[in-house]
Amino acid sequence: MAHGMSAEDQARALNAGFMEYIELGAVHMVTGYDHLLFLFGVMFFLTRFNDIVRFITAFTVGHSITLVFATLYGIRANYYLVDAVIALTVCYKAFDNLGGFKRYLQMKSPNLMWMVFAFGLIHGFGLSTRLQQLPLAEDGLVLRILAFNLGVEAGQIAALAVMLFLLSSWRRTESFKHFSRATNWLLMMLGVLLLLMQLHGYLHSAHPDEFPLNKDDHSHTHEDMDAARSPLKDYQRRFDMDMGDMEMEKQDSQGSNQPIIEEAEEQADAQPHRHGSGEAHVH
Repeated sequence: MAHGMSAEDQARALNAGFMEYIELGAVHMVTGYDHLLFLFGVMFFLTRFNDIVRFITAFTVGHSITLVFATLYGIRANYYLVDAVIALTVCYKAFDNLGGFKRYLQMKSPNLMWMVFAFGLIHGFGLSTRLQQLPLAEDGLVLRILAFNLGVEAGQIAALAVMLFLLSSWRRTESFKHFSRATNWLLMMLGVLLLLMQLHGYLHSAHPDEFPLNKDDHSHTHEDMDAARSPLKDYQRRFDMDMGDMEMEKQDSQGSNQPIIEEAEEQADAQPHRHGSGEAHVH
C-alpha cells in the first residue's frame, strides 16, 4: 500500500497520453505514504518559507535525477529493497527531529541539506522502479518519463501545501509543544512498520522456497492474484459469453421461425389456384 502501482493504472498506461502520465505521477505521489511521511518529517520543524523552499528544492532535484535517468537507462533493483531504504529515510528524519544524534550518539546531526538531496536520489529511484512496471513503449519514452515526473512534482506541491497549512495551524496551539515529540516517535514507528513490510515482501519474492509453496506454485499464485486484480481479468470470459449468447439467440431465432415458415408454405400450397387459363386446383 505504501508505494505501489495499481493494476488499473498499469492498464491505463497502455494508451496513456502526456496528460494522463502527468495524472499518474500526481496520483502516485499523493498516495505514496512513504514519500509523504518523509516530507512531513522534513517540514516538521521548518518555520521559514525560505528554508522550506531550499530543502524541498534539494529533494525535488535529487528525486528528479534518478527518476529520469534510471528509467531512461533501465536501471533496476528489487523494488522491495528500494522501498525498504525509503522507509529507513523516514526513520532517519524522525530520529533527527527527536535530537537523536546529540542525545544518543553524542554528535552533531549531518548536514540536512545534503541528506535531503541524497534521500531525494533514493526516493527518485523508488519512483523509477514503479514507473518501469508500466508498459513503457520506446516511442515517446522520454516524454512519458518527463510527464510522469511533472505529475510527481504537482502531487508533491499539493501534499506540501496541505502539510504546511496543518503544521502552521498546529504550531499556534499549546498542544504542539506537548505532542511534537510523540508525533515524531509515531513517525519513526510508522517508518519501522513500512521497513518490516518491505523486507517481508523482499523475502517473499527472493526466497520463495522458504515458504509453504514451491517456487513455481508461489509464482503462479502471485500471477493469479495480479490477474484477479486486473481490470482486464474478465475481458476474454465476457467476450466468449457474449459470443455464445449471440449464437444461441441466432439459433433460437432460426429454430422458432422455421415451423412458421413451413406452415406458411403449406398454407400457401393448400390454397386453390390456377396456372394460366387452366382449372383451379390445389397441391
